[in-house]
Amino acid sequence: MTPMSPDESAPLTPLKPGDSYVQSFARGLSVIRTFDSHHARQTLTEVAKRCGLTRAGARRILLTLQTLGYVRSEGRMFELTPKILDLGFAYLSSQPLWRFAEPIAMQLANDVRESVSIAVLDGDDAVFVLRVPMRKVLSDPMGVGSRLPAWATATGRVLLAALPVEEREARLAQVQLARRAVNTVRTPEELRAAVEQARRQHWCLVDQELEDGVLTVAAPIAGRDGKVVAAINISTHASRTPPQVLLEQGLPKLQAAAQSLSQLLVLMKKD
Repeated sequence: MTPMSPDESAPLTPLKPGDSYVQSFARGLSVIRTFDSHHARQTLTEVAKRCGLTRAGARRILLTLQTLGYVRSEGRMFELTPKILDLGFAYLSSQPLWRFAEPIAMQLANDVRESVSIAVLDGDDAVFVLRVPMRKVLSDPMGVGSRLPAWATATGRVLLAALPVEEREARLAQVQLARRAVNTVRTPEELRAAVEQARRQHWCLVDQELEDGVLTVAAPIAGRDGKVVAAINISTHASRTPPQVLLEQGLPKLQAAAQSLSQLLVLMKKD
């Protein structure tokens, strides 16, 4: 392997507008991000308002995206096209693990007859990079690319628990707690205790904290250096699977799948 130059190996740092920051490109991404499950079709005015641009600025970006095939319009309404998935799949295809993880996740889902997901930490969110749905658990449809607040999810807490102490504490200090379900943690102290427990036991159970009835258990996936890079979970509904049953029957299989994925990462790194 050819050694990287000092410039290539230097860590990237956040950039401000200048020679190394293309503001128009950043604005284009902000326009794309205005579209979500609650705003699938929007007018020009709505897009401009949601991303803080003028109507003229938003219009130029939307028409550029339309020319490139990422957006289509019907009357006054704009919406994304399936081509936008190319941008997300570029990330997935650049990460070899996810291409080979699906059989393991599918086997686990078939064994426990519940939905299985793999997520990574991105900012304050746990982002799904692979999902094998067996049953509908959450009220909102979830798929690859969906985001959930890390502090309120089992995968997110496993990922937060694996961070260096100072970074973990800094992130937890910024969490804005919000009541989401019957058992949602109410205080920063409760959240810290839950994350610390996840760190000590190397798995995490979240019982109706994200949404009423939703029960999830997660385990970490580590790379060759032992660093946690993702988390895999099993999601079910408390009405059909009590927490103790999920831990007794699902957790050992979940941990075995996580171990298999970790070993796969090690082998891939060696290659």
